[in-house]
Amino acid sequence: MGDAAKKILFVNSEIFPYLPESDISRIGRFLPQGIQERKKEIRSFMPRYGCINERKNQLHEVIRLSGMNIIINDVDRPLVIKVASISAARMQVYFIDNEDYFHRKHVYHDADGNFFEDNGERAIFFARGVLETVKKLRWAPDIVHCQGWISQILPLYLKKVYSDDPIFADSKVVLSLYDDISDEKFTDDFKDKILFDDIRPDDVAAMEKPDGINLAKLAIRYSDGIIIGSENLDKEIASFAVESGLPVLPYNAEDLLSGAYIDSYNNFYDQF
Repeated sequence: MGDAAKKILFVNSEIFPYLPESDISRIGRFLPQGIQERKKEIRSFMPRYGCINERKNQLHEVIRLSGMNIIINDVDRPLVIKVASISAARMQVYFIDNEDYFHRKHVYHDADGNFFEDNGERAIFFARGVLETVKKLRWAPDIVHCQGWISQILPLYLKKVYSDDPIFADSKVVLSLYDDISDEKFTDDFKDKILFDDIRPDDVAAMEKPDGINLAKLAIRYSDGIIIGSENLDKEIASFAVESGLPVLPYNAEDLLSGAYIDSYNNFYDQF
C-alpha cells in the first residue's frame, strides 16, 4: 500500500452496548474509537439483530442508503440501513437490517439453543449489504477489518466480485479469528447459495463440509492478514492461518486487557 492506511472499515459481528459485553463486542466498541483517535477515518457496521432496542439506542433509517434488494436463493430481500451514534466515542454505527433475517429476539440460536437454519443466508446478506452500502457512501477503505463469523463471507466477495470496483480496488482484508462458532453446522446447500456473479464452485470448495471451521478457512483464503482474537481458537483454524503464509498477529491477553492492542492493530494495518 506504500503509505500508512488511512481509512479503516470495521465489519463487526457484535458491538457493545448494542449486544451484551463479550470479548468480540468490546473490541467492536473500543477498537474503532481508538483507531479514530489515532487520526484514521473509520466506518463501522454490524447486523441489526432483533434484540437491539431501536428506541433506547436511537437507531434511525438512512433512506438514501436503503432501498436496494439483495437476491439470495432466487428470493429478493430488501436491504435496510440504519444508523446510531455512540456519543462518548463520537462514532456512528451502521446497521444492516432485513425483516426476514434480523427481526428475531435471539442472535444466532433459537430459544432451545439451536443454530438458526438460515444463518448462512444471513451471513451472505450481511456481507453483500455492507459492500453495497460502502459503495453508496463512495468511501474507499484501505483496510477492511472483519470480526466474527457472520463477517466471514465478505473477504471472498470483496476479492472475487468487488475488487474491480474503484471503491475496493486497493482494499486489503484483515480478519480477526475467534472461537465463536467452530462447532456449528450450516445447511448442505450453503456453498451453492454463496455463488454470486463471478464466484464459481471451486472458489468455495472449502465449504464442501459446511461448518464453522471451513467458513473460517474460506475467509482466511481471501484475506491479507490475520489477527488471532481468541486464546482458545480452534487448533485446526489456527494451524490453517499460520500455514497460509499471511502475516499473523498473535493473541495477547495482556494487551487486550490494558487496551494496548489498539496500537498493535493500528501498526498491523499499516503493514499493508
